[in-house]
Amino acid sequence: MPRTVTHSPQPTLRPFGRLDRLSVDPEALFVYGSLLFPEVLQAVLRRVPDRTDAAAAGWHVVALAGRRYPGLVPGDGQANGMLITGLTADDWRVLDAFEDDVYELRQLTLTDARHGWAYICPNEQEEALTNGWDIERFAAEHLAEYVEACAAWRCRYDESPSR
Repeated sequence: MPRTVTHSPQPTLRPFGRLDRLSVDPEALFVYGSLLFPEVLQAVLRRVPDRTDAAAAGWHVVALAGRRYPGLVPGDGQANGMLITGLTADDWRVLDAFEDDVYELRQLTLTDARHGWAYICPNEQEEALTNGWDIERFAAEHLAEYVEACAAWRCRYDESPSR
């Protein structure tokens, strides 16, 4: 997600999509943060694709400085999340535009030997806090506002001539 002072989707338009990072052969997406919530997926993709539980060993979900959503960085243990399947090329374009520039799209091998793309934080020293991201706190304190901001972002994306 783009950075903002209010820690929600960017209120102004920027060019949508980074096709240089977009998978030309769309596969599954491993999600570990705000995209775990069906409400967020519905707001961003306008649908909730198929999802199954998944985990990635050697990765850690961390809070990001100045943001309500997390990042995925190398670390001990494993990152629990979901694997989203059945994504279309249009879904990938939307997701790539939605994700903040802090992320890099990388393919991961999951604990059950499946593969999935994930938006990871390659510069974890600059962006990550030392504590993990608290999904329950996010749900209780920020989810409703975040979903509204995501829906507004999607409307701007749909109306953008640069997409």
